Amino acid sequence: MAEQPVPTALAGEIVVADERLRPLVRETPLEPSPAFDRLGGGRLFFKCENLQLTGSFKVRGALNKLLRLSDGERAAGVVAASTGNHGAAVAYGLSRLGIGGEVFVPENASPTKVAAIRALGAEVRTHGFDGVETEIFARRYASESGRSYLSPYNDPEVVAGQGTVGVELARQLPDVDAVFVAVGGGGLISGIATHLKAIRPEIRVIGCSPQNSAVMIESVRSGRVLELESKPTLSDGTAGGIEQDAITFDLCRALVDDYETVSEAEIVAAAQAFIGAHHMLIEGAAAVPLAAYLRQRDAFVGQTVAVVLCGANISLDDLKKMLA
Repeated sequence: MAEQPVPTALAGEIVVADERLRPLVRETPLEPSPAFDRLGGGRLFFKCENLQLTGSFKVRGALNKLLRLSDGERAAGVVAASTGNHGAAVAYGLSRLGIGGEVFVPENASPTKVAAIRALGAEVRTHGFDGVETEIFARRYASESGRSYLSPYNDPEVVAGQGTVGVELARQLPDVDAVFVAVGGGGLISGIATHLKAIRPEIRVIGCSPQNSAVMIESVRSGRVLELESKPTLSDGTAGGIEQDAITFDLCRALVDDYETVSEAEIVAAAQAFIGAHHMLIEGAAAVPLAAYLRQRDAFVGQTVAVVLCGANISLDDLKKMLA
């Protein structure tokens, strides 16, 4: 179990971010699941960030960062890098706040997600084939052009925004015993774990990734940030590498209790089971923590568990693969 001290400054900023963002984002519903209760022998709830603005939790971190920019920084514009969901969140925030900016995406980014970024009015540019390669280039480009860089995870203000998911969850389900969260760059789970561990250290936080791209998990297990190749996965929202200086690496090491990786077949099975039972759309990354829970469910019999559904932005091609 994670036993490191909770970073109090970040925990405090998450509470402030929740107050800041409430007028601008949805407090997403907490959905009970009788079907999965019967299957797992406990009480299972879904935190439905798939119903969030832009179809993903990412709008929380993007807006929190944008709201903290000075007038001069807003006037200069921003640069972001994304595999899709963060880019859409940034584009939404730019439009909402009247700020200019560019979003860099990998060459192999989901066409559906790229189209969503463009539809929200942001200029899209491509670079590289791995998320971390795109991030490094975009950060350098922002510095050279005198603009602010808006990281998808490697920024305390972004992490604080994502942590507001944990604030809402604690309000909605105060007796939660464990939370399963998808892990890519680690911003979502770092924010959630920081808040939950600050109020109830005994809550277990489980990080979940596809076996085809589990860079953060393998890095935590190795004690250092690794450069690993990612294989194709339906969980494109969590795929790719992480920056060497990512603040989320130490947060994940300190605060996440356990990790689980799941196969592509398990992702498909979890997505099919969820859509069949709840009649809501989710993307591959959202099915990952459910698949991990189903793998570990015997360890949580009789407990109250939350699975965070991180998004719903899935291409028609991937949806066909999941439902085939």
